[in-house]
Amino acid sequence: MAYHPQLKYDAPRSEINMIPLIDVMLVLLIIFIIAAPLLTHAVRIDLPVADSAATNMKPETIQLGIKADGQFLWNGEFVEEAGLETLMREAGHRTPLPELHLQVDATAPYEFVARTMARASRAGLEKIGFVSKPEGQAP
Repeated sequence: MAYHPQLKYDAPRSEINMIPLIDVMLVLLIIFIIAAPLLTHAVRIDLPVADSAATNMKPETIQLGIKADGQFLWNGEFVEEAGLETLMREAGHRTPLPELHLQVDATAPYEFVARTMARASRAGLEKIGFVSKPEGQAP
């Protein structure tokens, strides 16, 4: 005869009773469904109707080219260094403030670029961007 030990199932269970948790969640759901419309504070106002359309004032873009020999091109036209400062000051007083797009020759010394950016900043032109060509594209 073989001996078979008796299995004991008297150990405590480690299961969570989900019924009370589901009851609490349903009560909270009902409370939020009832309370959500009460939280919106809408005040009805009769607003006047305007006949004019909205104006979209897009800033002007100024193309400023700097060649390797120190020549400047303002929107495609050659400009002397003294005239450049005047044009920048005039552009700095426009509303909306124009954007300055710098197109710098690849062989131009950094000194020209730094001086030009400092002049533009003093003139009030705050939006300055650099224009470049994607890699692999012919000049």
